Amino acid sequence: MYITNDIKYVGVNDHKIDLFEGQYKVKNGMSYNSYVIMDEKICVMDTVDKNFTHEWLDNLASLLGKKEPDYLVIQHMEPDHSANILNFMNLYKNTLIVSSAKAFSMMQNFFGTDFSDRQIVIAEGNQLPLGKHTLHFVAAPMVHWPEVMVTYDDYDKVLFSADGFGKFGALDVTEDWVDEARRYYIGIVGKYGVQVQALLKKAANLDIQMICPLHGPVLNSNLEYYLNLYDIWSSYRVEQEGICICYTSVYGHTKEAVLKLEAKLKAKGAPKVEVYDLARCDMAKAVDAAFKFGKIVLATTTYNADIYPFMKEFINHLTERNFQNRKIALMENGTWAPLAAKCMKQMLENSKNLSFYQNVVHIKSAINQDTLEQMDKLVDEMTIEYVAQNKDTANKNDLTALFNIGYGLYVITSNDGKKDNGMIGNTVMQLTSNPNRIAVSINKQNYSHHVIKQTGKMNVNTLSIEAPFDIFKTFGFQSGREVDKFANQEVFRSDNGLVFLGRYINSFMSLKVESYIDLDTHGMFICSVEEARVINKIETMTYTYYQNNVKPKPESEGKKGYVCKVCGYVYEGDELPDDYVCPLCKHGASDFEKIE
Repeated sequence: MYITNDIKYVGVNDHKIDLFEGQYKVKNGMSYNSYVIMDEKICVMDTVDKNFTHEWLDNLASLLGKKEPDYLVIQHMEPDHSANILNFMNLYKNTLIVSSAKAFSMMQNFFGTDFSDRQIVIAEGNQLPLGKHTLHFVAAPMVHWPEVMVTYDDYDKVLFSADGFGKFGALDVTEDWVDEARRYYIGIVGKYGVQVQALLKKAANLDIQMICPLHGPVLNSNLEYYLNLYDIWSSYRVEQEGICICYTSVYGHTKEAVLKLEAKLKAKGAPKVEVYDLARCDMAKAVDAAFKFGKIVLATTTYNADIYPFMKEFINHLTERNFQNRKIALMENGTWAPLAAKCMKQMLENSKNLSFYQNVVHIKSAINQDTLEQMDKLVDEMTIEYVAQNKDTANKNDLTALFNIGYGLYVITSNDGKKDNGMIGNTVMQLTSNPNRIAVSINKQNYSHHVIKQTGKMNVNTLSIEAPFDIFKTFGFQSGREVDKFANQEVFRSDNGLVFLGRYINSFMSLKVESYIDLDTHGMFICSVEEARVINKIETMTYTYYQNNVKPKPESEGKKGYVCKVCGYVYEGDELPDDYVCPLCKHGASDFEKIE
């Protein structure tokens, strides 16, 4: 297989395997990828699993003919990629092996030799010239073993990503990438989100046109999509709006309750509900779903004064992978001393940023009227935003939305006639209550000011404390004139046709501009309220909360200069120019403070 004119694929497909790493079901097999760069110097990238020695060596021989490789680069020492190092080195006796110091130590463990007379030890920043191609090595420790290096080819602009961006499934099977890639990532790499984030930051400085992983297909288009998913997964953010219900049931009563709950959630507008019987399903898929969605229902029986074993195993899988930033609902069944809800909550108590729904469903042996009433209260609590987002079920005159106005942070949305736009604002205030009048002050330099002055309408989305820093980067660090801030997103619209955010807000108001006051650098729009919806009861994001809990801490230790108070960007230098503009958030010199 030709990857580029100079890069060839010599990997193999495995349809004999049933469990990858002894635990992950792979009905469509696996691929073990290996590549060869044909240049003045010939370089082989990684080997394959021990069960495919001869097939791989045949692929190499077919490509190389009478030529011999100059280098074998080993990025990762897991046996499905490294098992044939010794066989290769015995066959190609003039080849040098290129790898990290930790990898050579592991070779000694696996093969009884570290090839000391034929090794090139590499580290972060090292390069290997092949001719036209120069390989740049980037350390990626714990993604997902400590010795891992990834490799960037500056000629074809290819990132050889080791296990990163891999997926389950052989290459001769057609299937959607994202589901099997997510299941692979959460299962294999999920614990190491911090390390993956560090690697993504390094990758952001490279001009990558193609990604060649050690499992799964080569990625050569729409790379922003794959990089964004990895950013979501490794920062433990919610990927998709929906609810995952995971349960165990002994005699069927808990299952019956779960199915009723599923129907009630769907009837209340839940966009997606997935149900997993933990005793029968692929456990890895249930774990995958728990990380994909933002809301999880855990339903199980009390068992030996504890919880049912499959539920205990499931929660262990979650906590082992740094499960966090989710909302949890609990349902328990117990005939004489129900303890399941308490036990499940205790198992999750060390997980970060988990919140639990107030209403817990208690089943005493079988469903009764009390159970159904508790279930209805839980459903109302879990679907409050879905009801408010739906134009047919929303209370569009819920003026308690005005109670969320304070010195908060808002996304102010508008539309210029061609595309939707949004900006971060922090100056919204209620002027009168009869009639309701709202004042919104916007800097004239913002494109939104221009659009709203022309159209006379806007939506004010009140951000909740759940809003991540990415929201501020999207809506505050770039101009809507230059980029489409809602590109490739499914959006909700209020009755005035404008967008309101589907996540990270507790309310929004649709405003009609009644008058305008010129304040020199800013313009103040005096507006009437046409629509007001409360999405949920989560606390409003204040400017202080943003500064203390959301904005990344500036990496200013040991540096001399100025730091941006808005985004944390560090300007290194003795004096900050008066006309300096932050390259990240576009705020001026007045928003910088000297590093002390």
